[in-house]
Amino acid sequence: MIDRRRFLQSGALCVLAPTAGYAACEDSVSRFDTNSTAEEVTLGLDLTGKTALVTGINSGIGYETMRVLALRGAHVLGTARTHEKGRIACDSVVGETTPLVLELSDFDSIVACSDQVQTMGVEIDILICNAGAVFADLWQVNGVEAHFVVNHLGHFVLVNRLLDRVIAAPQGRIVIVGSQAHQSAPESGIQFSDLSGASWFDRQVAYGHSKLANGLHSLELSRRLKDTRATSNVVHPGIVRTNIARDLPGWQQTAFQVFGYFFLKSLEEGAATTCYVATNPDVERISGCYFVDSNPATPHKNMQDVSMGAKLWELSEELTGDYLVDVV
Repeated sequence: MIDRRRFLQSGALCVLAPTAGYAACEDSVSRFDTNSTAEEVTLGLDLTGKTALVTGINSGIGYETMRVLALRGAHVLGTARTHEKGRIACDSVVGETTPLVLELSDFDSIVACSDQVQTMGVEIDILICNAGAVFADLWQVNGVEAHFVVNHLGHFVLVNRLLDRVIAAPQGRIVIVGSQAHQSAPESGIQFSDLSGASWFDRQVAYGHSKLANGLHSLELSRRLKDTRATSNVVHPGIVRTNIARDLPGWQQTAFQVFGYFFLKSLEEGAATTCYVATNPDVERISGCYFVDSNPATPHKNMQDVSMGAKLWELSEELTGDYLVDVV
């Protein structure tokens, strides 16, 4: 009998070559699988004394990620679009948590959030770029297609402004929540000549485009971190029952929820790969890799394109330069 969820979420069977200076991706092959939960992959770990920052913690995978990291002893700085949403989420979990306000489409909000973290004076052992969105129609932020802004550029700025805190940690880890949907990006990859989306927008394509950018961001970041103890990896959480479809028309939201009840991962399962890559000792020297079901996998060839990653980095700097600081 076909495992329907495994069929929907299946990734490639081979793995990427490691970023220079790191262990091979396949060195992190684990016993966990698509049915493993975030609690299971972190069982026995003591994260006391560690600080984790997780974006998008008021619901979905982000909430479960925060809950489990806090349960294991980490102090979790959790971001939400409003203080009230963040406070309610943080107050509902066991452990030490601190709510922060972050709106990824507003770079001034990102600056304010990162400045607040900097004033805390803490090292960031784990930085998880989890928050994301799907939009039904073409929407632009300062002329740039909104999926690209919210899902990629916002996190690009946040990572840049907190990277010194990650590098300062004994073994800082950056985990970018991507998606197998990166395979839905345009065949030519990042649309450098038309970031507005005007000539190519389709909801699925645009979301995939932003997820490809997530993966390339992690790939180039891992190259730039090779002389530090810090790492960067991208994960596909699986197709999960979340509210990411909240901006779609009502009937599509209903269809997503009904379909999800029968075929998709639970939140507990959806947060597993993120938590595994963020905490497991076997991933300590793994960087520049792509994980599915808590194991390394190979993404689409475009996500392995080093030159495309470098070009995307340069373009991202051009688009956000006024909000960046010099780190690597």
